[in-house]
Amino acid sequence: MLSWIVLIVAGMLEAVWATALGRSEGFTKLWPTVIFGVALVASMGGLAFALREIPTGTGYAVWVGIGASLTVIWAMATGAESVSLIKILLVLGLVACIVGLKLVSD
Repeated sequence: MLSWIVLIVAGMLEAVWATALGRSEGFTKLWPTVIFGVALVASMGGLAFALREIPTGTGYAVWVGIGASLTVIWAMATGAESVSLIKILLVLGLVACIVGLKLVSD
């Protein structure tokens, strides 16, 4: 159970570093670059920890799915990306797939 909690947090940190990477403007802005680096190391460390007990394919897919969906949700919430019904439905589908992977894992 701890591995799943760590994986979820690591996935959330993926959204942090992905957002910070975009805001760093090619690593030319200090604080987004620092946030990117810290969140990247923590996210990868959490993924590595979780993959000791969770199968690699499942763990990686869940990690990427959480990070991708939260990144899109954050971008839509802050106005950096347009909101549309189809985008919302696709993100919900992605979240459903993440939950499904958890439910069918050993």
